[in-house]
Amino acid sequence: MDPRPPLGERERALLAFEGRGWESPGAKERAIREELDLAPVRYYQLLNGLLDDPRALEAAPVTVNRLRRVRDERRRER
Repeated sequence: MDPRPPLGERERALLAFEGRGWESPGAKERAIREELDLAPVRYYQLLNGLLDDPRALEAAPVTVNRLRRVRDERRRER
């Protein structure tokens, strides 16, 4: 039996939201505020925290691996 609790509804919603395609950053930020009732900065803080959670990788491997690659590329550029 897995001792870790499953991802909460909020975490699953963040991963599902991030898995969607966006026409522009402005449209995405507007949707973050309207659909998730979060400030974009808080959204990205929560999302970044999820990238290191093995449960998130199990729940949305394509999305998490894509975001990890983007994060790693940005870190290398600094």
